[in-house]
Amino acid sequence: MKQNQQQVHFQLPTEACWSHTWRQPVFHFMESDHFNGVRFFNQQRAPQGWKRSDLFKWLISRKSYTWNVDINQEYSEFHASKRSLPQNRPNAALDDWQVWFVGHATVLIQIGPYNLLTDPVWADYAGPARGKGPVRVCPAGIALEELPEIHAVLLSHNHYDHMDIASLKWLHEKFAMPVYTGLGNGWYLPAYMNVIEMEWWQSALFKELKIVYTPAQHSSGRGIRDQNRALWGSFSILHGTDHCYFAGDTGYGPHFREIHQRYGAPRIALLPIGAYEPRALMKYLHMNPEDAFQAHKDLHSKCSMAIHYRTFQLTDESREQPELDLHKAMKNSSKLMNPFYCVKEGRRLVV
Repeated sequence: MKQNQQQVHFQLPTEACWSHTWRQPVFHFMESDHFNGVRFFNQQRAPQGWKRSDLFKWLISRKSYTWNVDINQEYSEFHASKRSLPQNRPNAALDDWQVWFVGHATVLIQIGPYNLLTDPVWADYAGPARGKGPVRVCPAGIALEELPEIHAVLLSHNHYDHMDIASLKWLHEKFAMPVYTGLGNGWYLPAYMNVIEMEWWQSALFKELKIVYTPAQHSSGRGIRDQNRALWGSFSILHGTDHCYFAGDTGYGPHFREIHQRYGAPRIALLPIGAYEPRALMKYLHMNPEDAFQAHKDLHSKCSMAIHYRTFQLTDESREQPELDLHKAMKNSSKLMNPFYCVKEGRRLVV
């Protein structure tokens, strides 16, 4: 019997969180090589001439909706297509992995019986309220009600297209799962959530899995007074010699090689390929597909899956360009190179 689409949520109304745009959190973390007592910063410093003020000027002046997507058609075609759905797998062996692309940076990672969700965003806008920020142009590939039991959430940082309060509340009400994230990010979340904040390279045990919060080259902030006050990062999920890597959101940097040196080649790496134009402004914070392919090589990943594209128009490249540019980068490489996949929303890889 066909499931009634009215009863499931392929997107949620964005929850208003205007206070995030003007409040200033104050944290008392130990100073380190990437924290000066007030703000966090990247291992690799910004190139000479790069200014955050130029980025804000571009954000204010840019044309935000050049993708020209027929959103109704996107939803109609999606609902008309045949889909398989993830299942609970309580008896699955720990070497049985499936990875489902939900959309943007949201991925369902199934490692044996455990289901982990990265940066869950089902919101209709990536902003502080409905109608503010980039609009979702396609449905999430899996409705919230179609998810298996979620055992943990991996939250890379606090930008609106990665930290969605509405989705996190929905998931907490259903699953009451822990949320693993970087230092300071719990400040933005309801106090009743089980938030585990982590420093770069810090690890936590979850059942038979080891979750490590690893570096990324990016930034944080949801308003005008909280820039870089909370930490951003990526995740390595380890079991024995197996390694699953979720890059979150990042520019290209030396951290990929270091992650490989510490934890070995990922069985799968989830790497962002979108939001990279204009290049002069975006290069420090976002990889383009060529950078992502280099990260794939630095990690020696056995396979990689593209994320962070197609769902929200964050920057100036066309919707199709990231996938085209990735295929171009791969075409120019050795045919023996490990695969780097682009899969549509709701599809899975068995790795």
